[in-house]
Formats: sequence, structure tokens, C-alpha cells
Amino acid sequence: MMEEQSVDNLSLSQNLPLSQDSFQQLWESVCTPSISTIPAVTPSMFTALTVNDAPHEGWKTDDIMLMDDQVLHEGFDEKLFELAPEVSIKDGVTPPASTVPVTTDYPGEFGFQLRFQKSGTAKSVTSTYSELLNKLYCQLAKTSPVEVLVSKEPPQGAILRATAVYKKTEHVADVVRRCPHHQNEDSAEHRSHLIRVEGSQRALYFEDLHTKRQSVTVPYEPPQLGSEMTTILLSFMCNSSCMGGMNRRPILTILTLETPEGLVLGRRCFEVRVCACPGRDRKTEEENSTKTQNGTKQTKKRKSAPASDTTSVKKSKPASSAEEDDKEVFVLYVRGRERYEFLKRINDGQDLLEKENKTKSSASVKQEVPLPSSGKRLLQRGERSDSD
Repeated sequence: MMEEQSVDNLSLSQNLPLSQDSFQQLWESVCTPSISTIPAVTPSMFTALTVNDAPHEGWKTDDIMLMDDQVLHEGFDEKLFELAPEVSIKDGVTPPASTVPVTTDYPGEFGFQLRFQKSGTAKSVTSTYSELLNKLYCQLAKTSPVEVLVSKEPPQGAILRATAVYKKTEHVADVVRRCPHHQNEDSAEHRSHLIRVEGSQRALYFEDLHTKRQSVTVPYEPPQLGSEMTTILLSFMCNSSCMGGMNRRPILTILTLETPEGLVLGRRCFEVRVCACPGRDRKTEEENSTKTQNGTKQTKKRKSAPASDTTSVKKSKPASSAEEDDKEVFVLYVRGRERYEFLKRINDGQDLLEKENKTKSSASVKQEVPLPSSGKRLLQRGERSDSD
């Protein structure tokens, strides 16, 4: 009852519209107070404002802007609730990196290329590059010079960025980091980064906020007088076999030429193996790669040869040479574990069959009855000799 009386006694300053008017008409019907009625803001008022009983130090009187009467009394702005246009990338802001980095070479309009110093496969070398495998072999924390070449001068402020990613598809989503053991031994601020740039005080280390991938940048410097390339010094701070780090997973190093805003102008990729003896490992892997290619070609030739020729050759061989061939051991390089297991079962079956044949032949020799001497006949069961 009291509520009904309070509602009846309520006097409205203006009549409410009974029909559904537009939002613009409703906006224009609202009375805005005069700016003079709003009390002035003084610094003493902000000292009394507290957040959780503690003064808010970040507020200042300069940060508050009051609108004048002219702005408040202007008509309804139809674009008030429209979304703001997309903000373009400002100078010095690096765009976010892609989730899966691109590992294909892209020279771009500046002809971006890499070149490595030629060094042999001796055990004493600390860094060596294989052109056959496009792979860099280097020791832990040892400097590896990389020569950068361009066909024309890149824009002012261009940078070089080095990023490490895993080569195989099943590991490409993982971030390449140093192992915990080498991180704990290092006191540098960027001790979790695998790649470092040596000899430059302007090297900067980054970690993407979205992908967590780590990279290092250094400003591009034009070649010195009488030279056609610029040299940067890279160091890899963990072995490829480190547990908790790369853990024997092959990695790729992506070296990109970028603008200060992060626009890629050129890209080059190469595989890296960090090991104790780069010369030995390079020599071994190059030999294995060559043998694999040659073995594949030989296998194809043998498969294309007709079966009749093989049998005729075997028949023409003497017995002594056939026995020697059985004792000779051949090495066959097989690509793929499934094919290897299939050929291994065939080989094991042949060995088992050969062993069974030898067992049967030795048993038949033991069971043979010695033949009688000439002029005598073997007695059959039930027969009697002439002497009887």
C-alpha cells in the first residue's frame, strides 16, 4: 500500500514517450546538465581517493579531460557505436611470429644468400659446412662465421634474425631451448637461448609472446670497402645430444633479413649439428649419404635384370666357386624400417632352410646301409644263404 502511494505521488519532470521512438530521438530528449554545475577538480580531491585503503599514485589531474558544453549539446553521433578501424603496425613493433615457421629458402628482391667458410674434415676443426647435405657441423659454444650476401642495399635499419626450429614434423611445434644443465651453468640474462651472436654489443634476444619461440637479432651492416659480404658470428650453446634439450633431434637454423617493422625481405635455412668432432661427423654422414644413393641405384639394376640370365650364370659356375660365393658376405643398404624387417625375415627364413637341409643330409648319410663287396648279394628277409 505504501509503495502504491509513493508511485502516485511521484512527479516526473518530463513526459515519457508512449511509443517506441528511435534511439536518436531518445538521445535528444535527455537533458544534459550544464558544465558549470560540475564541481571543479582539485589535487586535494585525488589525495583522498583510495583503492583498497591505499592511495592510488598513478592518478594525476593532467590525465582528466572535461568536455565543454558545446560538445555535450551537439546532436547524436550515428558513428558512436561503430568499431574503431584496425590499427596499423607502428614503427619498432614486431608482428607476432607464425605458429609453424617457414623453412624454404627465399632470396627476395635483394638476392639474400649465405656462404660458409671452406674447411676440411680434419679432427681439429671447430666448425665445418657440408654443401652436399646443407648442414653446419660445429662444437659447443664455438664461433661459426656465416657470410651474408645481398644483390642490392637493403632499406635503412634492416636486421638479421636467427631462429632455431626442429626439422622433423613431429617435433616442429616444440620450442628449441638449451638443456637445464647448461642453463644452470650460465649466468647470462639470455641463458635459455640456444643461438647467440658473438662480437656485437647490439645483439638483441627475443621470445615471442604467442609461440614462445626464441630468436636473436643483429643490425645489418653493409660490407666494408673491398668486400662483397658481411660476416656474422653465431654460437650454439648446447650439444645436439643433450638430454632435456635437443635430445638428438635434428634442428634447422632460419636466418632472415627483415625490416625494422619485422617484414621479411629474405630467408635462408640450413641444418645444424652441435657435436664434439665436427670433421669426423661430417665425413661419416657424407659417406653414408653417398653409399645410400649408390646402393639404391644398384638395387634397381638388379631388380630389372631377367631371372633366366642369373640361373644360367649359376649353372656355368664350378662347384668350388659356388661354395666360395655362399661364404661371401654382402652388405645391402635398405631405406625404411618396414622394408628392412621384410628383407630380414626372408634372410632368416633362408638361413633356417639351409640349416634344415644340412641336418637332413647328415641324417640320411648315417642311415645308409653299406653296400656289399663285389660278387655278393644282400639277403632279403626270410631268405637263407647257400651255406645253410
